[in-house]
Amino acid sequence: MTTSKQELTDSALPSEQIAAPFAGTAAPSQPAQSRILRRILALDDFEDAARRVIPPLIFGYVKGGTETNASLRANRAVWDEIAFVPKTLVDTSERTHKTTLFGHTYDAPFGIAPMGGTAMAVYQGDLVLARAAAAANIPMILSGASLTPLERVRQAGPTTWFQAYLPGEAGPITQLVERVARSGYDTFVLTVDVQVRANRENNVRSGFNVPLRPGLRLAWDGIIRPRWLFGMFLRTLWLHGMPHFENMGRRVPLISRNEEREVGRRDKLSWKHLELMRRLWKGRLVVKGILNSDDARIARESGADGIIVSNHGGRQLDGAVAPLRVLPGIAAQAGGMTVMMDSGVRRGTDVLKALALGAQFVFLGRPFFYAAAVAGEAGVRHAAKLLQDEIDRDMALLGINALAEMRRERLTTARGPEFLALTRST
Repeated sequence: MTTSKQELTDSALPSEQIAAPFAGTAAPSQPAQSRILRRILALDDFEDAARRVIPPLIFGYVKGGTETNASLRANRAVWDEIAFVPKTLVDTSERTHKTTLFGHTYDAPFGIAPMGGTAMAVYQGDLVLARAAAAANIPMILSGASLTPLERVRQAGPTTWFQAYLPGEAGPITQLVERVARSGYDTFVLTVDVQVRANRENNVRSGFNVPLRPGLRLAWDGIIRPRWLFGMFLRTLWLHGMPHFENMGRRVPLISRNEEREVGRRDKLSWKHLELMRRLWKGRLVVKGILNSDDARIARESGADGIIVSNHGGRQLDGAVAPLRVLPGIAAQAGGMTVMMDSGVRRGTDVLKALALGAQFVFLGRPFFYAAAVAGEAGVRHAAKLLQDEIDRDMALLGINALAEMRRERLTTARGPEFLALTRST
């Protein structure tokens, strides 16, 4: 009697034992993980550590923006234009950073943004993020461009939301909404800033493509990153076969000489399609990629429960405004709709500034990607704890006990233009 790889995968044996041929370089041992994580004192520290683990081709794809990287730079620079005005001699011994969002109380005011390439860099990366997020009691948004079937991810992480890139076509919209509903998700995120493919010149120059193209560059990148080669790629092939893009259009393998992913006519997507989704979807509906206050109003009028103010981490329209700069004007148009944001958040102080300017929640992407690559679930949990600890410490130093106390009067201009006075409402 023979035993299939899938039967091995589903057995009670731990994956490390199943993948014994690759165990030597599959992942650092627990003592090694502890040593690595002891040196990680802030989220930015994960980036350099991940650079040494992830193949350069994939690392460049994750780190890069588009064209001149103007929006990528602006997303970070904007935080330094704002300073805090703390209050002293306030008893903050009862402070808490628990946050209620869509009726669920999370342990922190932040979550993990959608990232389609996680499982290109980390063994079962989508499941790693989902499990770590559930353990930390924070939301994780699964990307529609992920390599793991959305059903498996929801089973692994009950705090997972689903995010989609959709064409302006009723058929694919209806099929995906119904599939997501059957899988038990309660929150559906529609990303609306991907009307066409971005001009990511850095990817063209490096030879990166999705799907990945077989060739000498990809082979060399694997050879010089043996932990990735054995611990992610060969381990995945041995246990599961070639990964495929599972949740968006036709299944396409991760590595192919000539296959292309189907994206449909995203440039036809319009408000009528959001209204269709609202009729079909009974759970929470969120629109991601809002930078204009009029769009926030229309989203609310179209039935959205929430929006994520975002410029896609600087990865779509180069020169698009930093989300923090337009956040107050958008929040003013939100009414009872939940306002969240992403793009450029790296510190607890960033989270608190965003809350003061009108966000109720924030999401981070790249730092959690790097954390997963460095140390798997332990790395992601460590990243979440670092950010939680910063927020807790900053709340005490600001003189607040609850995140609701983080209001605009706690901020002032640090340098440059009169940021708080000039914040636009576009």
